[in-house]
Amino acid sequence: MGKPARELDVSEITKAVRRMCISANYNVPNGSIQALKKALETEESGVGREVLARILENHRIAREECLAACQDTGVAMVFVEAGQDVRFAGGELYDAINEGVRQGYRDGYLRKSVVTDPLFERVNTGDNTPAFIYVDIVPGRDVKITVAAKGGGAENMSGLRMLTPAAGVEGIKQFVVEQVAKAGPNPCPPVVVGVGIGGTFDRVAVLAKKALLRSVGSHNSHPMYAKLEAELLEEINKLGIGPQGFGGRTTALGVNIEFAPCHIASLPVSVNLNCHVGPHESVIL
Repeated sequence: MGKPARELDVSEITKAVRRMCISANYNVPNGSIQALKKALETEESGVGREVLARILENHRIAREECLAACQDTGVAMVFVEAGQDVRFAGGELYDAINEGVRQGYRDGYLRKSVVTDPLFERVNTGDNTPAFIYVDIVPGRDVKITVAAKGGGAENMSGLRMLTPAAGVEGIKQFVVEQVAKAGPNPCPPVVVGVGIGGTFDRVAVLAKKALLRSVGSHNSHPMYAKLEAELLEEINKLGIGPQGFGGRTTALGVNIEFAPCHIASLPVSVNLNCHVGPHESVIL
């Protein structure tokens, strides 16, 4: 007989989500900070260097003074990798996550940005719930939770295209670069570009979002996709949009690709952008 299921009280999940909602918005990920510092050294535009310096100063103040690095503290996206040998006790998983978001956005003095109805009754829920929750069941007895705060300016610049397989690498490169060019200054560059390739119409968008959870500066483990990441970053930084849209060579800090199997007749591709803040944090319970 196997080991009995590990029991995890959902109150622990509430505490973790609360803490991460606050911490992720106050503390810009280290990968982004290091990429910004590197960009400051290599940026050729004087205005671009000044903007990058101010961005880094903003992030230092946010971290040291316990303030949100950006006024748009976004919607809460919560990614859960739940071990199949874990049993949740003491309440419902989704309720526990939403309570953590509710407490975190209240206690962290974070802007609440969720409306009840997208079209007819755009009334603010007042506590930034409901969160947007993605759950995957994985082997093991641990639960990994990642909280990402997604601002509207970057999210609004997302795009998805159902290409045909004949479009190939060049078709994907053209779409991704065009999407960033169309976004221009709106997502507060320098940006991080999440790219999903494969899956289905709905799955490819989730892949692009998950790509943004990887650290800036990391690379896809598949060498061909890692090469494509580097090529896309080079092409995007030739656009000249630059920091905050004032021109320069630092339009993007990184391009992260995630991929999945797909139908023989399909080649879905999705682009999801993050600004340089890109707040997200993970914990394993």
